[in-house]
Amino acid sequence: MEYQDIIKEWKSNKFRPLYWLEGEEDFFIDQVVEYAEHKLLSEADQGFNLTVFYGKDTDWATVINACRRYPMFAERQVVILKEAQAMRDLLKLEAYITQPLESTVFVVAHKQGKLDGRSKMSKLIKEKGVVLATKKLYDNQLPSWAEAYVRGQGLAISEKACVLLADHIGNDLSRIANEIDKLLVNLPAGKKIDESDIEKYVGISKEYNVFELQNALGQQDIGKVMRIVKYFTANPKAAPIQMVIPALYNYFAKISLLFGVKGGEKEMASALGVHPFFLKDYTAAARNYGAEGAERAILLLHQYNLRSIGIGDGGNEDGELMKELLFRIMRP
Repeated sequence: MEYQDIIKEWKSNKFRPLYWLEGEEDFFIDQVVEYAEHKLLSEADQGFNLTVFYGKDTDWATVINACRRYPMFAERQVVILKEAQAMRDLLKLEAYITQPLESTVFVVAHKQGKLDGRSKMSKLIKEKGVVLATKKLYDNQLPSWAEAYVRGQGLAISEKACVLLADHIGNDLSRIANEIDKLLVNLPAGKKIDESDIEKYVGISKEYNVFELQNALGQQDIGKVMRIVKYFTANPKAAPIQMVIPALYNYFAKISLLFGVKGGEKEMASALGVHPFFLKDYTAAARNYGAEGAERAILLLHQYNLRSIGIGDGGNEDGELMKELLFRIMRP
């Protein structure tokens, strides 16, 4: 079950006695916990029927006793256990999970890991309640996720704006969502979010960013590449070398992958994990570099990644390293 499905059922007044939220992606877990804490009960009922625990500050017996109470002047009570992974003797909750109260909605947030699916406890949880197992998204899924998040708020966003957000922020859904929420507050109703909005409200230059650097490299436009690097050097927080190198590594890895893909544009876009809108940029870069050039770029990126952390380098500034790297990629 996805986190949206849980919230959708709650909105329809469908409840299970146990919701076990686990895995690597905190954002999905936080969305469910946030809704449970602030929306499942009215403000009047929360005073008597909402109990929130933190794993590091509580024990299994206290949590079970709270779950076994009956609601006061309401149909149900809500008990939330945050940071469950930090609670000692967590598995002793099995004593309650075996026979949970239907009038208690027990929400357990177990972050950065999950129970052994073969264990008795795990099987019992699946039998008695709902399990949300979360995973980190792959980097190539982030633009699509951002687009879906915006669409869920009833608005639209351009493909390029999605890529700018994902490339700049990285794999942090909470930060991406926060920036999108900030955009929604500042933009007029019905406005389609574009690169200018990202530049104005998020602080990412629409001309000088990693996405534009990739395109300039793909076109072997040395003038534009050096202008972007000059901007990065003058604004080190805009795109530090430790962010640029992994992004370019993924870029050239996708270009290299193109040489082994059979089929048309749909198959190629799927293999690369990119929106078909951007496929033409990758195919043009593949023509410019060839398989050998793409492989050579990957090797150079690995070498300069080591140099950027002081391995095999005499202390060059990041800006100089980046200039040298990009020049060598474009001019063998």
